[in-house]
Amino acid sequence: MKKTKAGCDLKTCLLCRLCQKEWIPAVAPNRSTFKAEKGERIFREDDEVKGIFFVYDGTVKVHKHWGEEKELILRFAKKGDIIGHRGLGKELVYPVSGTAIEPTTVCFVELAFFQASLKVNHDFLYALMQFFASELKESERNMRNLAHMPVKGRIAQAIFTLEEKFGTTADGYLNIHLSRQDLASFVGATYETVFRVLNEYTGEEVIRVDGKRLAIRNRALLKTFLGY
Repeated sequence: MKKTKAGCDLKTCLLCRLCQKEWIPAVAPNRSTFKAEKGERIFREDDEVKGIFFVYDGTVKVHKHWGEEKELILRFAKKGDIIGHRGLGKELVYPVSGTAIEPTTVCFVELAFFQASLKVNHDFLYALMQFFASELKESERNMRNLAHMPVKGRIAQAIFTLEEKFGTTADGYLNIHLSRQDLASFVGATYETVFRVLNEYTGEEVIRVDGKRLAIRNRALLKTFLGY
């Protein structure tokens, strides 16, 4: 990543939105801004935690090794989201990696300042606890789906999850450009299986696909594949 002198607006990320106004002057000199190109790693699994990142602009996939050559995408982060927080705890090592899936700008705060911010800003601490709880529930649901839900249902669930996270464009497509391989890594399936299921959904007029763009055509029918 390349460090940039262009600072953030001190309004976008979770920390800046929820910290006390009196704390904002302390944030500015204690954060650094970096630009990552598409496909560039922001932090790596098993690296020592030096600090926490906030996405200022762009999209990041949070993923980990799954077998020798595969990866499992745990979540996607967009503008304003926190990443790198899974490395907090007794063992200060990132258990996951963060990679930009488009040109992305991130703000970085060192661990000591982040911890001080938690102690001082109770609204931020409470919001982070709520986020951790939601993320844990989502992870448990995904693990259950990997074990019990057919691939067709997992892909349907992923489409709804991405729609909720990123919204849609004016022409109805999900507001994220996602490769087939990344979608496969998100649902825990092979590229070939995802390619086949998307073709089936397209043929059944459940979705429409335009390159890396995807839109829901028949929401009711897509929901039937969830099995509940």
